[in-house]
Amino acid sequence: MADSTSDADKIRNKRLAKLGSQAPSSALAPERGNSRTNASSQSSPIAASSSSSDVSKKPDTHTPVTPQNPFSQLGLKATHSEGTRINITSSVVRNSLPAPERTISKKRSSSTASLETVDDWEEKALSGIFRLSLDPKARQDVHGHNLHFVGGVRKDLEDNKEPVRLNTTVLDQAILEAASNLGKTTPLDYLLACWKRVSRIFKTMKPVRPGDPKQSIIKEARRLCMSYCIFAITIPDMFGREASESSQLISHLLVDQEDDRGVCHEFLIELISRFSEDETAEEAMTVAIHDLSRQLAKKSMNDDYKPYVLALRNLVRYPALVNLLVQSPLFLPKETTASILETDTLLGPFFRVSPLQGDVTTNYFSSPRTRDKSYIANSQNALRLTLRAHQSDLLDITNHIIKTSKEAREKMLGWFAICMNTNHKRRAMQVDPNTVSSDGFMINVTVCLDQLCEPFMDATFSKIDRIDVEYLRRTPRIDIKDETKLNVDQHASDEYYSHVVDGQSNFISEVFFLTLAAHHYGSEATNTQLMQLEKDLKWMEKKIVEIEADRPKFASNPVQLAQFDRALKKYTDRIEKGFSYKYAVQGVLLDDLTQARSMQFMRYVIIWLLRIASPRQQIPKEIVRLPLPQEQSEVWQCLPEYFLDDVVGNFKFIMRNMPQVITATQSDELVMLCITFLQCSKYIKNPGLKSGLVTILYHGIWPVYGRSKGILGDLLNSLPFATEYLLHALIKFYIEVESTGTHTQFYDKFNVRYEIFQIIKCIWSNTVYRDRLAQESKVNIDFFVRFVNLLLNDVTFVLDESLSAFVKIHDLQQELRLNSTMDPAQHTEKEEALTDAKGKAKSYMQLTNETVAMLKLFTEALADSFTMPEIVQRLADMLDYNLDAMIGPKSSHLKVEDPQEYGFNPRVLLAEIVDVYLNLRRKENFIVAVARDGRSYKPANFENTTIVLRNKGLKSTEELTAWTALGQKFKKAKEIDDQAEEDLGEVPEEFLDPLMFTIMEDPVILPTSKTSLDRSTIRSHLLSDPNDPFNRAPLKIEDVIPDTALKARIQAFKDEKKGRRLAEANLMDTSPG
Repeated sequence: MADSTSDADKIRNKRLAKLGSQAPSSALAPERGNSRTNASSQSSPIAASSSSSDVSKKPDTHTPVTPQNPFSQLGLKATHSEGTRINITSSVVRNSLPAPERTISKKRSSSTASLETVDDWEEKALSGIFRLSLDPKARQDVHGHNLHFVGGVRKDLEDNKEPVRLNTTVLDQAILEAASNLGKTTPLDYLLACWKRVSRIFKTMKPVRPGDPKQSIIKEARRLCMSYCIFAITIPDMFGREASESSQLISHLLVDQEDDRGVCHEFLIELISRFSEDETAEEAMTVAIHDLSRQLAKKSMNDDYKPYVLALRNLVRYPALVNLLVQSPLFLPKETTASILETDTLLGPFFRVSPLQGDVTTNYFSSPRTRDKSYIANSQNALRLTLRAHQSDLLDITNHIIKTSKEAREKMLGWFAICMNTNHKRRAMQVDPNTVSSDGFMINVTVCLDQLCEPFMDATFSKIDRIDVEYLRRTPRIDIKDETKLNVDQHASDEYYSHVVDGQSNFISEVFFLTLAAHHYGSEATNTQLMQLEKDLKWMEKKIVEIEADRPKFASNPVQLAQFDRALKKYTDRIEKGFSYKYAVQGVLLDDLTQARSMQFMRYVIIWLLRIASPRQQIPKEIVRLPLPQEQSEVWQCLPEYFLDDVVGNFKFIMRNMPQVITATQSDELVMLCITFLQCSKYIKNPGLKSGLVTILYHGIWPVYGRSKGILGDLLNSLPFATEYLLHALIKFYIEVESTGTHTQFYDKFNVRYEIFQIIKCIWSNTVYRDRLAQESKVNIDFFVRFVNLLLNDVTFVLDESLSAFVKIHDLQQELRLNSTMDPAQHTEKEEALTDAKGKAKSYMQLTNETVAMLKLFTEALADSFTMPEIVQRLADMLDYNLDAMIGPKSSHLKVEDPQEYGFNPRVLLAEIVDVYLNLRRKENFIVAVARDGRSYKPANFENTTIVLRNKGLKSTEELTAWTALGQKFKKAKEIDDQAEEDLGEVPEEFLDPLMFTIMEDPVILPTSKTSLDRSTIRSHLLSDPNDPFNRAPLKIEDVIPDTALKARIQAFKDEKKGRRLAEANLMDTSPG
């Protein structure tokens, strides 16, 4: 036993060295006489030197007292629940009192009375708390709980000739002995349960008088229990246990606080109180938090992740623990990369948990290609509910960290900044997932930041002035150096941001700009990748059909067929995973609640951007006044482009997928933003970004939920700001998009113009718009002529491409149908050519239908504008050419199988072309222009068209009459024009326009090439090309010089020919006498 005692002393000394001084040395345990005091000093150095509370010396304990019910005094109450709880219902102060007062009054029972001294109460209380026994035969208490027999303590007492009684003097040794002989139960399991029991007693004790001995006993028991808990966590070898790789505390943090194994509030409070005196306590919690994060990093949403999140959520409620958290080198590493950010920072694993993780997507969406829509929808709803709960926990954790202290807030914002600054590659054209953070992680970060913005995003924008744009020049957390700016190059941007502004940024500005960046690198990057994934999956599905078609090649060879099946399965598995991920991403992004928050934030961004662009206006209290200032502020020009791109991308996604979440006020501000920067397009350098503004309006007029004009259609027709500026802004951008400077500009312009046509069709029924356009065409003639010219270019091109594609489809279908002996390779080649032609016809026919419809609308309302000299001949030539293609001798080549597949309805197209003719029938110069079309004008075409219109019932009787009369006008004009040309005879070459080869009416001299040509010709040329057609020198219509001398000679020539014709006519009319 001596050796054993010596070992115990060594362990205690080791413990004392780690624990340090926890309390004043004068705080001693209650005395039990000289022999007890000596035993205490020998066997319990902690009790002698580390007591957390003052305990007075204990007087003689053998003075008789009035007998009372011992259980009413002891305060032990058994319950019949699964775990017995001890409730102390009364407490008596234990201090240095005269001997008669050392007894405790007890209520007399009806049948018997008994005496209970403080020593008796102490033994029962300590035995109940720590489940200890000094009697080898007493292995269970009265409630049936197993007791730990501490034989070593008993032997020491007997050797020292002391009463065999459990008290605070020997409690230290008893705890150590019991915790070292637990079998499979760990010391910390045992001690935490003891802590729960002693804490319950301590909370319910109310001292009767100062220095209550019972309270002192419980305090000492509580102090020792916590000390040994710390030892169990930090030096398990003290109890004969091997140290584990992870913290002993982890498993206890993961269970409910009310569980005996759980870490309760009182435990954490007491542990934290020891930080200043015991560095091992602080170290224990630091290690536990680290291990909590490391273990979660190996888990996904498929695993039991929730306890880890709840554990951290509980820990961050304690400021001292938050300080530990943020002071850890793992919280905000000096150097980290996006690829390890999720696993190697303390918060990373918590934000990493998402339904977009690895196999989680396939868990939600197994066999996705075979599932019906209802299954997919239900799975997505379940996914959203799980994610919402997790994101709520993340917000709670973040808020507690931010609110703890300035240092914690700074560290938290710094961590968010690292998430943005290390993930710039997420916006690259090709993203390597191994070099960036995952979609799920970044979306969680974005949602958390969105919610941090909510407190300052009120409906009246009362705090919008707190968003300080100078934050970007005040050493900002977010890295914007390499980001494209709204309207300056890199050099100008670097120069602007090189001038650092003094001052300190407020929290609102910090969170606002971090949230903007989070949307850019988080949710918007995921939106972009989702669209690319959908394209890839379509391509892969087509590819798998092609692969499957090769199966017959391997049917006769089992080995090769098995290899083929394995390769096919591998490819199919990739597609299955792709679809699972697609549905999971859609489930995350198409969350009404998440997107509603996002819209609220974007609403603030819209107003903030408009205020920056027009700083003299108090928007939204004032409506934006256009145009914006001619001189753009340097602040605006140097803003990162993604500030506006976030808004555009976000609303494009919402308009396309879930427009119902947009509120009326958001719609007003959104329309205002789109119109403002389409009208003042010089404020934005990127044409793709401006195109996005059109796309938002276009998606906003899609029919949805019984609203035939979509979310924005009615607003566009009623909002005064829209009726004043929208149509001009659309036409302006229609012109501007002709040349975007990108390698895809030719195709981009048709996509944008298609969307513009749809918007115009939506608002065309509003007479306010038509009246404004008519006024515009008279006041801003050059602007409108450019628009009409480009419209004609588009109609000419897309009609020609569409009809040419149908001719090719017709020929290929005929060839494939009639030539059954065609070589297989040649047959495949023809099939591929046919597929290509079909795709081309489908695309161009859609554009054709819209451009012809627009031409019909505009010529009906603005006939004068379409018959201006520089326009009218081109319009007439285009109409004649396409009428000939549709009704002339070669029209049979347009007959293809299933024309509806391409959106081709020849009757409707013919009727609309006829409408354009009829819209301009009262314009004499149009009639003359049609007649002068020497290439495509054929009177027979008009007659054949009349027959088709009548037979197919495409026009009313009145329209047919007007059409027939118009055909006669063309005939007559043709005859007159032919006669005039015949009358002129041989025209000198110098009088002919060098480009059109027609006699000039208003010749002008080009200033650099010195060439003379007709004014209408050069004006028409400059609409599409701003250069001299003869030497490519820059040229404006204002620079041309009237060639008055040539004009006079041409007029003289005409007069001479006219005089000669009249003379001949008079001579022919002379009759004899």
